Amino acid sequence: MEPPTPKVVGPMKENGGSPAAAVNVRRATREDAASLLHLITRLAEFEKLPPPDEAARERLVRDLFGPAPRLEAYLAEELAEQIGYALVFETYSSFLALPTLYLEDLFVLPEHRSRKVGQALFSAMASEALRRGCGRMEWVVLDWNRGAIEFYRRLGATHMKEWQLYRLTRAEMENMRTSSGS
Repeated sequence: MEPPTPKVVGPMKENGGSPAAAVNVRRATREDAASLLHLITRLAEFEKLPPPDEAARERLVRDLFGPAPRLEAYLAEELAEQIGYALVFETYSSFLALPTLYLEDLFVLPEHRSRKVGQALFSAMASEALRRGCGRMEWVVLDWNRGAIEFYRRLGATHMKEWQLYRLTRAEMENMRTSSGS
């Protein structure tokens, strides 16, 4: 797939202060792996979760930049510094008969929030979904992340209360397979 045209936003004022530098959103390349992994670690810290271990970091790089990518990363940059990222992949809606762009992560370093960096990243992902012919874009938000919930509400997103997320971990799937004799 062809990467989207970089999106530049700016100048913006930080909480009424001086203008911030322009934000550029672009698709990440293999050369960005270390910066991207750093941002993913910062998201884990924010969510109070353990960061990816070394084996997971290697799988992430392979799945992002290897011969058969499973997902894509986009970076938000300001003055050549990576300050945020988004991870996306496609799913498919059988009822719409169209792809869905699934937003796995959207994260901006705390010191760069309230300056429309998240909006630039999110808008770039919505533009990417449209470019691909997607019928929708979906994501999940932790129920305690009030800042993210308000951010998405301000953008006009709909909270799908009737849909509940369920998950099987790898261990649970293996147990299920063992229990069923497969």
